[in-house]
Amino acid sequence: MESRNKKKSVQRLALKRPGIAIPGLCCALVVALMSGCHHFQEAPVPLTAPVVGTAQPTFVAPGGANSLFQAPQMGQTQSEPTVTQGVLVPVVNEDFAWEQIVDVVDDYFRVDQENRVQLVGNVLTEGRIDTFPQVGSTLLEPQMRDSVGRYNLFESTFQSIRRRAEIRVIPQQGGWFVEAIVQKEIEDLPRPENSTAGAAVFRSDNSLRSNMNEQVSRTRPSAYWIPLGRDCEVELQMLEDIQERLTNPRE
Repeated sequence: MESRNKKKSVQRLALKRPGIAIPGLCCALVVALMSGCHHFQEAPVPLTAPVVGTAQPTFVAPGGANSLFQAPQMGQTQSEPTVTQGVLVPVVNEDFAWEQIVDVVDDYFRVDQENRVQLVGNVLTEGRIDTFPQVGSTLLEPQMRDSVGRYNLFESTFQSIRRRAEIRVIPQQGGWFVEAIVQKEIEDLPRPENSTAGAAVFRSDNSLRSNMNEQVSRTRPSAYWIPLGRDCEVELQMLEDIQERLTNPRE
């Protein structure tokens, strides 16, 4: 009887142990799942916003993508390039050389005033030739020579362009240094010349007078003409003619 009672008690304990272990295993599994889903949090990393700079745009030149130039800074005046167009010509006879220079300038512009190279004491003074402002020659004026090149010729045909020249003759050892400066300007009017657009109905006078021949000086600039800089093409053409005249004089 005692052996039977011991067997029954052992069987009861064997049946009770699985019931006790199953809830423990379930709890351990739940804890493991929860710990696997939630990792340990580290210290937060501060976020830095990207710095947006005011970079100047970069333009691509017509020559290609490799030829880049920086955009001009706003609010800063761009320095005008200083270009010296001049030639050194030999001088044997001063009177002959001066007459040849004046004759070449007269082929392009109408001479206003001229100051010859003179010997004052032991010093040779600088010579100078100034011209009147001249309206640019058009396609219908092939005899005029002030519009050099196709671009200048078409521009003078469809726009009101005028030029004026300044010739400096600087005596140097071995000859004269002749420098040509030709300024180009474009006309700016409130309305087209000789037009009636915007005029009053009861006006009895004629159209506005032309400002084409308005004189301009260094002290009194014109209000109707905007400077476009120097015309290097006509400067080089004039200097080539002067050099040809004095290097290979006509017989």
